[in-house]
This record gives sequence, C-alpha cells and structure tokens, in this order.
Amino acid sequence: MFGFHYYAPTRVVFGKGAEGKAGELAASAHCKKVLLHYGSGSVIDSAKAIGYGVANEGDVWDFYEHTRKAEGCLPIGVVLTIAAAGSEMSGSSVITKEDGKAKRSYKSDFCRPVFAIMDPELTMTLPAYQTACGCTDILMHTMERYFTNGGNMELTDAIAEGLMRTVMEQAIILRDDPQNYNARAEVMWASSLSHNGLTGCGTDGGDFATHGLEHEMGGMFDVAHGAGLAAIWGSWARYVLESCTPRFARFARKVMGIADGGTEREAALQGIAAMEEFFRSIEMPTNMKELGIAPSEEELRTMAHMCSAAAGGKKGSAKVLEERDMLEIYRMALGE
Repeated sequence: MFGFHYYAPTRVVFGKGAEGKAGELAASAHCKKVLLHYGSGSVIDSAKAIGYGVANEGDVWDFYEHTRKAEGCLPIGVVLTIAAAGSEMSGSSVITKEDGKAKRSYKSDFCRPVFAIMDPELTMTLPAYQTACGCTDILMHTMERYFTNGGNMELTDAIAEGLMRTVMEQAIILRDDPQNYNARAEVMWASSLSHNGLTGCGTDGGDFATHGLEHEMGGMFDVAHGAGLAAIWGSWARYVLESCTPRFARFARKVMGIADGGTEREAALQGIAAMEEFFRSIEMPTNMKELGIAPSEEELRTMAHMCSAAAGGKKGSAKVLEERDMLEIYRMALGE
C-alpha cells in the first residue's frame, strides 16, 4: 500500500425533507448572498467553475487546461437531484468548452462543497435512462481506483467491492421499481463515497483512462457520461487485461461472483463479460454502435490525440496508455 492523505470536509445532511435545511446550512457557512445555480446539465461542476471564476483573476478555462492553479473558490453548497458524479463531496469538476468541444477536468480541495443536502426522494422523477447512467458513473468512479498496478489496501478493496456489489443490486431494483426509497438512498450514498477519495486510499491514485477516453467521446458527440463510460469500458478492460490480470480476477470473484477454478485470466475474462451483461441488463451500451454513434477513422484519431494531449502524453495505471493505445481501444469499441 501507499501512504495517502484523505480529506472529506463536506457536511452531509441526508434523508427525507433534507432540502428544508438549505437556508440554515448556508447561514452556518457565513453566506450572506447566494447565487442559485440550477439546470439539467453538469450543474455542480459548473457551479465550481463559477466559484473559481469569481475567486480568481483571468480565464477559468486555464485551470481545466492545467496552465495555472486556482488559489481559491467561492463556498459551494449542493442540493443533490441525481446520484451519479459524486461531485457533491469531491474536489473534482468537469466542464466542456463549446468552442472545439473539449471536455476537461480540474481537481483542487478549494471547490469541495461546504455542505451537501441529499434527499433520495428528489431522484425519484429521474428517467430510467438517467438513473442507469448514474449507477454506471458511480461504479466507474470506484473501478477507476480499483484497477491499478500500484499498491492496494485490503480494507479499501473490501469497501470498494461492497460498494460495487451494492450499486449493481440496487440498480436492478430501481430498474423494476423506480420509486423504491431504500434503493434510491443506497445509490445516493454510494455516489458520494465512490468519488470522495475513500475508495482510493492506499492506491497509486487510480487508472482513470476510461474517463479520459470518454471525455473526448462525450465532448465530440455529446453523449450521456455514464452511457459513454459503459460503451468504452469493456474494450479498455480487454486491452489492458494482460497487464493487470490479478486485479481483474479478484474483481471477477469478489464483485461479479465468478466461481473459483480455472486460470486467473479465464476468471478475469468471465468477470469482464459479466460486467457487460450487467450493463445490458440496465439498458446501458457496451460499444459505440449501441451508444448510437459511429465515429469515422479521422474522428477516432482526433479523439485519441486529444485524450493523449489532455493527459500529458500518457494515462493509466492498470496499463499506461499512449496515443496509439487509445486509438486501438476506440477502434475496439466501435462494435462493428
């Protein structure tokens, strides 16, 4: 295992009617004026970008291009209406620059929300597709930290494995019973725990290549983030498998319930297939064709180049990917 710093300062108010505490929580954060920011796309992340913009001189996009670092952010308070990104407790944010369709992330503790209000009932009106996309995003935030060639902690692994099993179980319940409060609550809390750093304690920081690959695909084709992740994950997994077989075999047995027996590679491949079958069971795509896009070879090359450039040339821990690797994964994910 590696040493780590764990910082999760967000005050969480969870349960039915929790949104009624918004004024009290804002006052306790010594806020006298409030900008109410709401909508249906990237709202928490764009609030963080606004917070950076007010607290820092210059162009906010500089932070997302990593040409300079933020020195502060306005205090952010969150009323969660979708369980997905985990931005309600994280120091991360992702925004898209419309000019050029570049989708970039930036991370700093300055933007971690001061408080997060979580009422599972507020997610009950979500379309089934968005609920499934959210569950996929939660799973991927944990899997990105889980599939590494760096150090691992047994306790962190057990937390991550339990979280993944829980989300998959609850996603099936919500597919069949969208008004199930307990399932909504389990998924909402998993959203926060999957991306507040807990499931990465003791690792090398995680892989996050699938997120990088999806960011370019999402920026170019404006697809739902969770669906884009599902469409690329199986191809990424098979491409990096030989470099990270023991982790995939453990995932297969501990998370996907693949029985002992056979080689680690055989178990790993069964685990990948089982994960793709789960995605299909909640009507998530497992390739670009199922996602509804058909990039040309030129577009694939552009995405691979942009993904590599955004990562500084290399990305990944399960297997370190360069531009040629990213291009091959995109090709594998076409689903032709």
